[in-house]
Amino acid sequence: MAVSVLNLLKKTAVAKNTLQAAPDKVLKKTLLTLAQELENKSSLILSANKKDIAKQYPGDPKTDRLLLNEQRIKAIANSIRKVSRLPNPSNKIIGQKILPNGLQLQKLAVPIGVVGAIYESRPNVTFDIAALCIRSGNACVLKGSSDAAFTNKAAIAIIKNALFKNGLPPDCVTLLPAAREVVKDLFTATKYIDVIIPRGSDNLIQFVRKNSMVPVIETGAGVCHVYVEKNADIGMAVNITVNAKVSRPSVCNSMDTLIIDKDIAPQILQQLQPQFGKYKVGIYADATSYKLLKGYTYLHKAALEDFAREFLSLNCAIKVVNGMDEALAHIATYSTKHSEAIVTNNKSAAAHFLRAVDAAAVYHNASTRFTDGEEFGLGAEIGISTQKLHARGPFALEKLVTEKWVVRGTGQVR
Repeated sequence: MAVSVLNLLKKTAVAKNTLQAAPDKVLKKTLLTLAQELENKSSLILSANKKDIAKQYPGDPKTDRLLLNEQRIKAIANSIRKVSRLPNPSNKIIGQKILPNGLQLQKLAVPIGVVGAIYESRPNVTFDIAALCIRSGNACVLKGSSDAAFTNKAAIAIIKNALFKNGLPPDCVTLLPAAREVVKDLFTATKYIDVIIPRGSDNLIQFVRKNSMVPVIETGAGVCHVYVEKNADIGMAVNITVNAKVSRPSVCNSMDTLIIDKDIAPQILQQLQPQFGKYKVGIYADATSYKLLKGYTYLHKAALEDFAREFLSLNCAIKVVNGMDEALAHIATYSTKHSEAIVTNNKSAAAHFLRAVDAAAVYHNASTRFTDGEEFGLGAEIGISTQKLHARGPFALEKLVTEKWVVRGTGQVR
């Protein structure tokens, strides 16, 4: 491990102790300071962000995830304020009892310790993770990508200043160099980092899983489906599909594949075609939908691998199926277990879908775009966990804790 990285990790581990001992009102005030500082210094961070944007290739879907503007900065600041108002999940009694031998047991929720995060492009994640960790008494080590290097440096300066102004060690939040080689240093830092959370492409997540000696909590890539069952309201189905695809196509909860029952496919595609055409949505269609969409400008024949793609752009696949069983089989084959939706007015069909689909979030008559910590009322999120241990779905403040048993006795021996 490089000496410079080792020193950064040591400082963060030491700073953690002061953070965990800080009164809750100080943690809250620090986040309010951070939100105000972000707004006050928006011109500085926007200037840094322009340097990062200038490095991108035109049309690269990462550009939207990387972009900051006044509106997005305001949204980040408001999100930080919301996190400040949420209850601190640490140091809560979550269970207690007295054993027959008189021992008094308490199970406490306590901070995880030092949270490592590896993420791509999104500079808002720098603020989200820092705010969530500060609120819950966790220090954090952040490894952003080179795409957002200028923006992340500006962000970390604002965060450290907010910590300093409230008497907390600035080393509670550490930004590592953007160089890729640094990632390997994190993987072996078992003495200083308690958990690593990767957020980004499936390639990044799989790389971290395979190489890290530090425990990993995945925040998974999304291959999300909207299934329009034969009893769906056509207008509702079209609205949900368009929203799930075009409202923000570069994020993990956007729709990647539309599945349609064959009985309703002609009507759905007839109404969907002009809506998708307005946004120039590229469609990778199976044989049935390809015939029904003949003449659509942005039409392609789908290969099998297209149904496994997380497009992160204004493209999607379409699959026409012969009923619920075929739809469920398709989802089971290609889903990354992120977010799956059914549109139907048949309550029993909806109940069967919600029960049968294995995903972090399942929807009836609603867009997959709602899978988000803030939308769920949890505040900002570190990511959407698609695994089943520790956290699943929006990985937010409430999950940034582990457990500690406190045992009080009067001299008992075993």
